[in-house]
Amino acid sequence: MRMVRKHTNEEWIILYIQRWLTASFKMGNGELVPRNSGTPQGGVISSVLANLFLHYVFDDFMTKEFKTIPWARYADDGITHCVSLKQAKYLQGRLQERFEEYGLQLNLDKTKIVYCKDDGRKGSYKNISFDFLGYTFKPRGAKSKYGKYFTSFLPAMADKAKKSIRIQVRSWKLQLKVDKDLWDISDMFNKTIQGWINYYTHFYKTEMYAVLRYINNALVKWVRRKYKKRKHRRRAEYWLGSIAKRDRNLFAHWKIGILPTAE
Repeated sequence: MRMVRKHTNEEWIILYIQRWLTASFKMGNGELVPRNSGTPQGGVISSVLANLFLHYVFDDFMTKEFKTIPWARYADDGITHCVSLKQAKYLQGRLQERFEEYGLQLNLDKTKIVYCKDDGRKGSYKNISFDFLGYTFKPRGAKSKYGKYFTSFLPAMADKAKKSIRIQVRSWKLQLKVDKDLWDISDMFNKTIQGWINYYTHFYKTEMYAVLRYINNALVKWVRRKYKKRKHRRRAEYWLGSIAKRDRNLFAHWKIGILPTAE
């Protein structure tokens, strides 16, 4: 008789990870490229491994060793909220040691200590802003419920996020879709626009308005290419604006008042 040993769940996980790490990478042209180390950026296994490592190296460490310090992490991006510069420097040193202990490194070019300046914190420091999850946190003007203006440390849509959306809108190539009507265009892209609005207008929503007007500009270009009588920009804007006033539900940004000009 021959005995066959079954793998434990942990062993199966290790085997699957090893297969992921050694699998060839398929290029856009179909070419298979062998890999000896690392994981492809954007690959499924990359985020899985990052979360597995960082859950233990960072999350578990913060929960057990620094119970009084609030923190948040998403994938490989994280923030901690310290009460003083001394505490922040001490924590950064401990995190560097912790990461190196497990073969990881903090990206010191992107890791910085930020002073959350507002009306209650008026000190002078070099870094007073940071980006996290598509938002830029920095001192901004605010208005209290009593009508008083003051400075608060608030989030708003980051410039990188604005640039990313503009790039995606350009990739739609609306001006080439002259075989579609406006309702087809809405069916194709409105859910994406609504998703952006849902995410980026939770805080300081006016910061997103320029991006939404950029979408209107792309729609105007589509009108000018599709209709011979509306090749001039003003005519195209007027026609699109008149439809927006009649049917504001056609596009998500029209519903919140970001309409093409119709004067």
